[in-house]
Amino acid sequence: MLCAKEEAEKKCEEYSALLEKYHADLIFLGMGENGHMAFNDPPAADFNDPKTVKIVELDSICRQQQVNDGCFATFDDVPTHAMTLTLSYIMSIPEAICVVPTIRKADAVHDALLGPVATACPASILRTHPSATLYLDKNSASRI
Repeated sequence: MLCAKEEAEKKCEEYSALLEKYHADLIFLGMGENGHMAFNDPPAADFNDPKTVKIVELDSICRQQQVNDGCFATFDDVPTHAMTLTLSYIMSIPEAICVVPTIRKADAVHDALLGPVATACPASILRTHPSATLYLDKNSASRI
C-alpha cells in the first residue's frame, strides 16, 4: 500500500505521461493574488522545472485566496499542498489565455506586467510566451 505522498507522486507521473502523449495546444489560466499561476507560488516557482506535473506547498497568500474566492470556508480548511502543472510545461503550450478579475489581483497584475520577469511574480513569465493573451477587468487593471 502506498502512503499518501507516494500515491500523489504516482498520480503526478501518470498525469505527466498523459500530457506527454496528448500535449495541450491551448491553456486557460488565472493569476493569483501573489502572482502565482497553477499553484506555482513565488517560493516554489521554477521557470526551468524539468517536471511536467509536481506537488507544491501552498503559501499562506494562496491559501487565503482560496477562502477569499469562496472555495473553502476557513483558512484551516484549505489544503497545504496541491498537484500542479509546472511553469516550464505551461510555457511549452502554444497558446495561453489568462483571465484575471478583481481588485485583489491588481498588485499581481502590476508586478506581472511592469516588474521584472522573475519567480517573485511567477505570472511575469507570460511576457516571454510567444502567444499569451491577458484579459483584465477594470479593477484588476487599476494599477497599470
